[in-house]
Amino acid sequence: MTKTAQSVWENCLLFIKDNIQDQAYKTWFEPIRAVELTDNALYIQVPSKFFYEWLEEHYVKLLKVALTKELGTGAKLLYKIKMENTYGNKQPFTEQLPSAHRAPVKPQEVDVPLQNKNPELKNPFIIPGIRNLKIESQLNANYSFDNFFEGDSNRLARSAGMAVANKPGGTSFNPLLIFGGVGLGKTHLAHAIGVEIKDKFPDKTVLYISAEIFTQQYIDSVKRNTRNDFIHFYQLIDVLIIDDVQFLSGKTGTQDVFFHIFNHLHQNGKQVILTSDKAPVDMQDIEQRLLSRFKWGLSAELHQPDYETRISILNNILYRDGVEIPEEIIEYVAKNIKSNVRELEGAIISLIAQSSFNHREVTIELAKQVVEKFVKNIKREISIDYIQKVVSDYFQLDIDTLQSKTRKRHVVQARQLAMFFAKKYTKSSLANIGSQIGHRDHATVLHACKTVDNLVSTDKQFRKFVDDINKKLSV
Repeated sequence: MTKTAQSVWENCLLFIKDNIQDQAYKTWFEPIRAVELTDNALYIQVPSKFFYEWLEEHYVKLLKVALTKELGTGAKLLYKIKMENTYGNKQPFTEQLPSAHRAPVKPQEVDVPLQNKNPELKNPFIIPGIRNLKIESQLNANYSFDNFFEGDSNRLARSAGMAVANKPGGTSFNPLLIFGGVGLGKTHLAHAIGVEIKDKFPDKTVLYISAEIFTQQYIDSVKRNTRNDFIHFYQLIDVLIIDDVQFLSGKTGTQDVFFHIFNHLHQNGKQVILTSDKAPVDMQDIEQRLLSRFKWGLSAELHQPDYETRISILNNILYRDGVEIPEEIIEYVAKNIKSNVRELEGAIISLIAQSSFNHREVTIELAKQVVEKFVKNIKREISIDYIQKVVSDYFQLDIDTLQSKTRKRHVVQARQLAMFFAKKYTKSSLANIGSQIGHRDHATVLHACKTVDNLVSTDKQFRKFVDDINKKLSV
């Protein structure tokens, strides 16, 4: 028998009715109408935006289970919201929105062992003096693996994240350090791992926190003389996610306390996930004992997304917002904004807003206007290849000579300047810069940068080289 939207929805309702109270069923499910079934997507019509939001907040998991039973694991649910048109006597209009298939992440209650008659374990997030701690995970349920698209630029990090989510603390990826430039999805991936763990292991205590807030909490605990309580609180966590761990740089006290927390969690099979804009080898002013621990597990780099991944990201944003625009416009945006995911999202959202608020059709001309204005406001990243070309031209060398093993003074200086400007103008790691400029290692790049700094302050002619090349690269 061929499935129809009506038959699929009726079977879903039979399951739903068995799992909720009659009054809730009558209020929230009887008014719904099934309107369309395409492949594995069921479209249901609801009477208002509030109705849609209530279902998503309170019944999304129940709906997901019911629909999966009928249509399989790839099932999708989409809402059509029929709204009366108050302007004149026009027909009602319909807004279409997809289901997030995900409820908000609930707080985790943790029973703390009582060691004296009046225990006061300080929860840095709430208030001191409580026995049962309700730990808010601080995870954003919208940052899931479902909308973190896999491509060559992020495959290692995403796969490692999935492995950790399936077996937190039980893989060799502990800690998992995700690093890369701005806007490439480090925070999104860190949240996605936490959200997936909460889905699979609801009893695990997961906590997401930025290194900046962690530092402030530690400073507060020292002021209040509650340092031990601060450490004890963090030792209760099953999965600790620290964002932007490079902010611990130079903060000796915070590094010391994090070292003790890290050791306790790692020794007890708890999972630690870190994000950073630098690889461990490039981090400055971080204690060696802490850096060595960052290298115990896996360091996975996120690169700029490739064209196919950018297309997938744009299509997902449009699907999420219930917007349709021509394929050629999606391709135009993807081709012209390459630097990172955040800027890509910003451009397509600006385009949708321009069209919506100004009542203009989305055309290629409008897309060009939006992208042009958007790209002008972005400090475009200069590539290492371009830097090598500018430096080679300035010293009248070819790039092969610049990258060669020769130790002639003028070539060595040109090579060192290329490395110096690559570090200044790109987000690449020292190892990556070295490998692109003559297959050198990160130590050579570090030495080159220090040499340039020294010569700038002692050699007038060399300082002119730096100023001239800097002007060419800043244009």
